[in-house]
Amino acid sequence: MKRFIVTGALHGLLAVALGAFGAHALKEILDEYSRGIWETAVQYQMFHATGLLVIGLLMSSKLLGEVKQLNVAGIFFNLGIVFFSGSLYVLAISGIKVLGAITPIGGVLFLAGWLLIILSALKHAR
Repeated sequence: MKRFIVTGALHGLLAVALGAFGAHALKEILDEYSRGIWETAVQYQMFHATGLLVIGLLMSSKLLGEVKQLNVAGIFFNLGIVFFSGSLYVLAISGIKVLGAITPIGGVLFLAGWLLIILSALKHAR
C-alpha cells in the first residue's frame, strides 16, 4: 500500500518538474512536434501517478486490502510510466524514432493495470 502511494507521489512530483522543464528549459530546443511528444509523456505520467495513489488507497485494509491484482496493477503502472513516458521523453529530446517502438509496451502495461483494478473491484469490493 505505502509503496504505491510513495511511487505515485514521486511520479507526480517528477511529472510536474518535467512539465516545467519542458515548458521552460526546452522551449527553444524542442520543435512543436517534439513539444507535443513531451507533453504527452508528462500527461500520461501524471495520469498514472494518480492511478498509483488510488491503488495505494484501495489497498487499505478499510477498502479492498492487499489484493494481489492491485499489487500487480501498481507494478504495471510503474513499469508503464518508465516504458511509455520514458521512451517519449527520450524520443522528444533525441529524435530517435525507433524509441517509438518501445512506447506501446508501456501502453499495454497501462491497459493491463486498469483492467486489474476493475477486476479487483468486481471481485473484492465489500
